[in-house]
Amino acid sequence: MRAAYAETAARLDLIGPEEGRDVIPVSSYKVSELAYEVQLDVREGTVDTDVKVETDAIYLTMDIEALALALNVVEKRGGFSHSARNLKQLKKSLTGQVGYVELLHPMLSGGEAEKVMVQAGARRWR
Repeated sequence: MRAAYAETAARLDLIGPEEGRDVIPVSSYKVSELAYEVQLDVREGTVDTDVKVETDAIYLTMDIEALALALNVVEKRGGFSHSARNLKQLKKSLTGQVGYVELLHPMLSGGEAEKVMVQAGARRWR
């Protein structure tokens, strides 16, 4: 995950990774209230990226592909793989998901993340 996100994280001034191993391996890349959370599910053999916005008042989350579709950044599902059953598949999946971070980040940066996520239909936890 680190290698796949390193260049993009540096270019977009994202701080991370913050890694956790509570239930599944997770890496988060953050800037202000915006975070890209990458989760590796070793039991299912998948990797997924969620976009999150968290402030004292609000916590929003949305799958990166669903967000890209809602914002008309992509036209259809399936633009990247979720498979992580072997190292080759994991790298391919991460590369595709990092590409979506590149596409979405300009729309989410500059204090617009909460507004954009709400308009896109992100799940609101508080």
